[in-house]
Amino acid sequence: SFVVGPWLIRKLAALRVGQPIREIGPDHHAKKGTPTMGGLLILLSLLVSVLLWSELDSRFVWIIVGLTAAYGFLGFIDDYQKVKRGSSAGISIRGKLFWQTLLAFAVAIAIYTDPSFESVLAVPFFKDFAPHVGWAYIPIATFVIVATSNAVNLTDGLDGLAIGPVMISAATFLILAYAAGNHVIANYLSIPYVAGAGQLAIFCGALVGGGLGFLWFNASPAQLFMGDVGSLALGGALGTMAVLIHQEILLAVVGGIFVIETLSVIIQVASFKLTGRRVFLMAPIHHHYEKLGWPEQKIVVRFWIVSIILGLVALSSLKLR
Repeated sequence: SFVVGPWLIRKLAALRVGQPIREIGPDHHAKKGTPTMGGLLILLSLLVSVLLWSELDSRFVWIIVGLTAAYGFLGFIDDYQKVKRGSSAGISIRGKLFWQTLLAFAVAIAIYTDPSFESVLAVPFFKDFAPHVGWAYIPIATFVIVATSNAVNLTDGLDGLAIGPVMISAATFLILAYAAGNHVIANYLSIPYVAGAGQLAIFCGALVGGGLGFLWFNASPAQLFMGDVGSLALGGALGTMAVLIHQEILLAVVGGIFVIETLSVIIQVASFKLTGRRVFLMAPIHHHYEKLGWPEQKIVVRFWIVSIILGLVALSSLKLR
């Protein structure tokens, strides 16, 4: 990331791959034209590292790598159309959701049909409660992957805001994946054992590393924006990770920032359509705090703090049973 970053920024700037800014958003005209598609830097670092250090005979590694790359490509097409049109409108919402769902559905089937995989849902804070859901696991997994991808995409609105919680979530899942892949530890902690999940810990570590390199250039004032090529892919990766190690419910705690951002949009839209009134000054909620006069850096750091606390709460669930 550190080596390739400066070259990528110069290349994107030369190609005039600038970030279109929504007219209805806060006054961020100074950011207009900042190179986007910076998610390419994260994906390059992530995928190269995973292919170098993972056991390539692991089916789960290829599943999460494939989904991440496919969502990254979808995000790239979306970013390209935005830049080409010079507006914040890329692929239509329906079109994007269709492809996200189709890809997630294919991944869900691949996971469900794996002979070693059990369709159980681990429930946080309950020791011996992990219900088998059978074929219903496929739509559940599809929803988790698509929802997480879009939640990270909604969060990506301020310099460094999305990548911080993504790295914190990845670091949390690194621990969870390692625990799930060790039969002794999994049995001791009463969590589902997943053969080969230790390889997924390598993926999480690579995601943290790639994110750190990107954050060097994305910290305020950003020299590079993540773009949909990054946010869709990283969100999809986190959702797939949660599905593979049976921590779909705990993902809502680990990625609580993404949940809050998404709920703020849902509440805002529902309230406006039903009552004609807005609950927040602007949604997603990070823009609400901007409208209240909070400095951008304060919003970002406080969201990171909340994300760290939520990660610790998630890890504490391993013993509080």
